[in-house]
Amino acid sequence: MNIQVPAIRTADDFLRAFEVLEGKREFVRGKVVDLTINVSRNHARLTTALTVVLARHLDPDRFEVGAADFGVRTRDGVRFPDVLVDTAGGNGRDLTAHAPLLVAEILSPSSMARDFGEKVGEYTALPSLLHYVVLAQDEPRVWLWQRGEDGAFGTPEMIAGAGESLPLPGFGLTLPLAELYRGIA
Repeated sequence: MNIQVPAIRTADDFLRAFEVLEGKREFVRGKVVDLTINVSRNHARLTTALTVVLARHLDPDRFEVGAADFGVRTRDGVRFPDVLVDTAGGNGRDLTAHAPLLVAEILSPSSMARDFGEKVGEYTALPSLLHYVVLAQDEPRVWLWQRGEDGAFGTPEMIAGAGESLPLPGFGLTLPLAELYRGIA
């Protein structure tokens, strides 16, 4: 089946076209970026574990937890993080989060430069964001960027080891890495 897609110049154009496009893509600095990646079993396990743990601990009347297929508008376009926490509400037909509070990316060899590079700047520029988390997929190791009391994001804190925990003070939570990485490491 051949589908005509109009010219994509803006994030809104991309989101309208995305409804008929196949495959995983993002819109970055005026360009559609193909994200054809092979997701490992560990990547899928970790995405699921983080999504489930967050959904279990967060009040669904206040927060919505999503994974991979829901967009986040950034200053440079539209991204699709592996896991996100948005404030509850919004229209059921929305294609992007309206006030993301947490964004998490699971490292893949092909995504490492983006996750530690351009995405840091894009996500931490979101006025609602409290936490940006990058998780290694093969060992209990995470990098956490947190919004400080002054409203700014500092340097990331690296947390490593199965006996450690991921603090998410914006939600009043501490997540044991052993729970997130069960069956992985």
